[in-house]
Amino acid sequence: MSKTWLITGSSRGLGRALAEAVLGAGDNLVATARNTRGLEDLSDRYAQVILRPLDVTDFGAAQAAVNAAVERFGRLDVVANVAGYGNLGPIEDTSIEDFRAQIDTNLFGPIHLSKAAIPIMRAQGSGHILNFSSVGGRIGSTGRAPYSAAKFGVEGFSEAMVTELAPLGVKVTVFEPGGFRTDFAGSSQTIHKIRPEYDATVGQAARFQRDYDGKQPGDPAKAAQAILKVVGMDDPPLRLLLGSDAVRIVGSADARKAEADRKWSDLSASTDFAVAS
Repeated sequence: MSKTWLITGSSRGLGRALAEAVLGAGDNLVATARNTRGLEDLSDRYAQVILRPLDVTDFGAAQAAVNAAVERFGRLDVVANVAGYGNLGPIEDTSIEDFRAQIDTNLFGPIHLSKAAIPIMRAQGSGHILNFSSVGGRIGSTGRAPYSAAKFGVEGFSEAMVTELAPLGVKVTVFEPGGFRTDFAGSSQTIHKIRPEYDATVGQAARFQRDYDGKQPGDPAKAAQAILKVVGMDDPPLRLLLGSDAVRIVGSADARKAEADRKWSDLSASTDFAVAS
């Protein structure tokens, strides 16, 4: 039986690769993006797709997109919150407006679409919400404080959803990509001017990104197939790292965190009330 999907950020990167995979598998799709130009070829090739402009920071627009999916296809099985971006610069020189804009898209975008979809999925007794985090949602990324703050939020929001929605038959999975050959490090971001005091930290991150762009190990088409595989599982993972670099980086970071917790465990436990003898 075919599924009905709604994907945000369908016009480029992982979102575009996932849209192609979904339609290639014969599923129905509401393909959304801020600007749907460039997606017309999908509607030319596939009858089971509708294109819809969507600003994920607008909750009313999110509700309208979800309703459009149900009106056209009769149900909504999968929401993939892929839309996102991350600028690069020091915290000191990142404006509050830039912080808010990145958090609005990267955190409130998934919140808006999830809240809009939950009533539909609850009534159906089934559904799957896919939230796209990042390695930067497990490890604070130098030069990307707003992005990491939002993606850490996506992780916590998703964990809360799992406990609330599992009894309703609704599944939740968080995907955490490493480096993929998309335009995330290109036109989708701005690198702010970096003052000399931050050259060894944020400056180094910017230089690494420029050198890494086009050499990332991740293949978006293969990621899309992995995502389809997860959606087909009866018991999907809560989290799935995407890419060998993500597995390596997060594994090392988790080991360091666990060691630090052990090192300071006596001090941590010392804050309890004394047990009466």
